[in-house]
Amino acid sequence: MAALESLCRALVERFQELEALGLVSRPQALLPVPLHPDRLRERGFNQAWMIANRLSVILGIPLVDDCLVRTQHTLAQAGLDGKARRQNLKQAFELQQALPYPRVAIIDDVVTTGTTVSEIAAQIRVQAPDLQVWCLARAEAPGLLD
Repeated sequence: MAALESLCRALVERFQELEALGLVSRPQALLPVPLHPDRLRERGFNQAWMIANRLSVILGIPLVDDCLVRTQHTLAQAGLDGKARRQNLKQAFELQQALPYPRVAIIDDVVTTGTTVSEIAAQIRVQAPDLQVWCLARAEAPGLLD
């Protein structure tokens, strides 16, 4: 995680450029993609939470990590085709309490097909209609969008 600070700073710089151009609005909260408790125990950390926490400190935007949970211990998305990825995450997330902000940024490390953030957005869209997705990397997904 030595690169975390540099990667987060680069993301902040890009966000600030887009904000200055009037292309994005500052979110009221940062919402990290949650891990299932079993996966968190296996891994020992949640990289999306670590990224969101660092961004929260740098930008002074609240980190909200107690509203959304991952209710299903799913397979890792890596190695799955697009159809399997979408099926794997169906109803994997649950909003357990009201989200207190209408404008939030979902934070993830890598976005490939967008399945994870789409599933989360489906859960929170009514309470947070102004959604952004922030990630450190956008992976190419040839064949995975089918």
